[in-house]
Amino acid sequence: MTALSDRDWRLIRDEPRNGATQMALEEITAQTALEDDIRTVRTYSWKPSTLSLGYRQDADTVDWDFCEREGIDVTRRQTGGGGIYHDRFADISYTIVAPADEVPGNLMDCYELFCEPILEAFDRMGVDAAFASAEQDAIYRPSCYLRDINPAHDIVAPADAGDEAKKISGNAQYRQRDVVIQHGSISYALEPRAHIGVFDAELEESTFTDRVTSVRDEAGLDRDDAVETIANSLRDWCDAEASTWRDGELEAARDLADRKFGTDGWIRNREVLEAGEG
Repeated sequence: MTALSDRDWRLIRDEPRNGATQMALEEITAQTALEDDIRTVRTYSWKPSTLSLGYRQDADTVDWDFCEREGIDVTRRQTGGGGIYHDRFADISYTIVAPADEVPGNLMDCYELFCEPILEAFDRMGVDAAFASAEQDAIYRPSCYLRDINPAHDIVAPADAGDEAKKISGNAQYRQRDVVIQHGSISYALEPRAHIGVFDAELEESTFTDRVTSVRDEAGLDRDDAVETIANSLRDWCDAEASTWRDGELEAARDLADRKFGTDGWIRNREVLEAGEG
């Protein structure tokens, strides 16, 4: 397999965007990787705060009234798993996009490779984090952070706490048009009221705080410094060039958000509205 640094990579330190556009941008970067031979690593945040549902998640698990009252957007990911509340301040997200034939075909091996810069970022931030060393049973499956903890792709801290370690990052992959897309949520701070409130379930805030930790709790780092550390680690991992979106990419993403990721049919029922319909 060719070394990552021998390919053309770009790093985008993205500005806050709504959930539908964030999900659409992943599809656009996949197209750019295939058609223009440019791979992408990206850091980003969500504005407004957003609940992203797992691909097969039942929309009935959402407390839609709570989300509307609190001004929380809702979208649906292409990846599976439970819903993630991406707080505008408390969540830091990233994406890695590369052609499938340049990375391991085995899912677990690909997770291991793509999580290298995330684990390195935790180390640089002074957070003792690692892949979970032991599985932990699900507390509430519709919530990503309260699902069973999987050693293959869930990162916990402190690493030496064994099955007492708390989740600090969830990561997921999917393949589309011969491209691998991995995205992840890194817990910068805890917002248990919203994390619990977005779900239509009777859960105590302590259920969340007993299972999840954050960069701020583990290392006391300023958020801007945490984002910069994650971006730099992604850059160093693949020798990426600092970049911005190319002509047409944002426009294409906004169009895709309008046609798919922002539609009620997609969000509630995984229905895709094609161009020209509706």
